[in-house]
Amino acid sequence: MSIISSPEKINEFKMDVHLWKLLEDEPFFSSISRRVIKQASRTLSTAGVTVDKDTLQFKMFYNPDFFKGMELNKIRGVLIHEFYHLIFKHCTSRKPEGIPHIIWNIATDLAINSLIGADNLPEGCCIPGGKQFEKYPSKLTAEAYLELMKEDEQFSDGKGGFKSGEGESGSDFGNFDDHGEWGGLTEGERQLVEERAKDILAKAAKDSNNDKKGWGSVSSAVKKEIMERLKTRINWKKVLRAFIGSSQRAERSNTMRRINRRFPYIHAGRKVNRIANIAISIDQSGSVSDEELNAFFNELNKLSDLATFTVVPFDTRVAEDKVYIWKKGEKRKWERVMYGGTCFNAPTEYVNKGNYDGHIVLTDLQAPKPKPSRCRRMWMASKYNVDTIPFKTSERVIAIDTKQ
Repeated sequence: MSIISSPEKINEFKMDVHLWKLLEDEPFFSSISRRVIKQASRTLSTAGVTVDKDTLQFKMFYNPDFFKGMELNKIRGVLIHEFYHLIFKHCTSRKPEGIPHIIWNIATDLAINSLIGADNLPEGCCIPGGKQFEKYPSKLTAEAYLELMKEDEQFSDGKGGFKSGEGESGSDFGNFDDHGEWGGLTEGERQLVEERAKDILAKAAKDSNNDKKGWGSVSSAVKKEIMERLKTRINWKKVLRAFIGSSQRAERSNTMRRINRRFPYIHAGRKVNRIANIAISIDQSGSVSDEELNAFFNELNKLSDLATFTVVPFDTRVAEDKVYIWKKGEKRKWERVMYGGTCFNAPTEYVNKGNYDGHIVLTDLQAPKPKPSRCRRMWMASKYNVDTIPFKTSERVIAIDTKQ
C-alpha cells in the first residue's frame, strides 16, 4: 500500500496541527504518535526519535524548518520513518557492540526506508537501490545491511570491520535524521524502556485491529514480526542466571562424564551446579485483579520446572504464616490470601532479613518506591502497568501478559 498520493506542500509546519492529517490513513502509526512526546527544536537540522534520559519516555525532536516546503507525503514518510526506529528497537538495544554510530544509523535507515519507498521520503535519502546503494537489495534487517556494508569500500576498513566515520556525516550518504542521543541506558532502564515500547505497540495493534483502515501501509511481514514480539515469553533460565552469578550455593552429583581426579576411570567424577536461593513476593493487594494473580501463578508454574523458591505473599504487610517453599516440579493453582493496600517495604524488609540471592516481586507496581534490597531484585508486572510505574528504578522490570 502506498503511504499517500497527495503532492500537497506546506509552508509552515506545526506538528499538532498537521499530525492528524498526516496520519489519518495510518491508524497504527497514528496510535504510536499519540504516545510519543513531540518537541520542536532548532538545535538539530532534521528530526530524530530518542529516549528521554530523565523520564525514560520516547521523544521525537524535530526542526520545523526542515519540513517547510516539503510535500505532505514526504513529511508523513519522515514521521513513519522515526516511528519505525521505535518499533524495531533501534534506539534501545539492537546496536551491535563496537559498531560506529554513523554506520549503525545508516544500516537502520536502509532497513526502514526500503519499507517506506523513495517516493515517500526526502530526495536523496539512503535507500537500497538508490545513490551509493545501487547493489543493495530491499527489505533486509539492519544487521543484514551491516554485513553488506562490511564488503563495501565506502564503509569497510578492509579488515572485516568499519571505518571510524570520523569527519563524515550521515547526510553524506543520504541519512537525513539525527540519532546522536541513542544509547547510554543502564540495563534496568533499557528493560523498562523496551517494556514501554511493547505496551505502545500493543495499544497500536489493538487500535489498528479495531479501525476499518486496518494497519495502513504496514506490510504483512512487519505486522507478523510485531505480533510475535507482543507474545510475552519470560526466559526463566536467563532470569535464574542473573541471580546465580551472586550465589555461593551449589548442588553436587556424581557423573561418569567427568573424570575423578583422584581415582580416574574407577570412581565417577563430581558435577557441580551453582544454584540460587530466590524469594518470590506476590502482591495480594486489592488493586491486583484475579486475572493478574492467575497470570503470576502461571509464570511461577513455569519457573518451578527449573528451580525451588520461596513464596512471600504481601499487601501492606507480609503474611508470614502463609510463606511457603514452592518445590521444583510442583504445580499450583492461584490463590488469594490477602486483600489490603500495597507497601513494597514489607516484602523488602522480610527478604533482607533472610539469606536470599535474589528477589522477584510480582505486582501491579501501584505503590511508592521501596527501600533498597540487599540482594538483586527485579520486578514483574502486567504489561499494562509497566508504563505507569510511579517510581524510577534502575532495577529490571519485566512485563507479564495477563491475557493468557
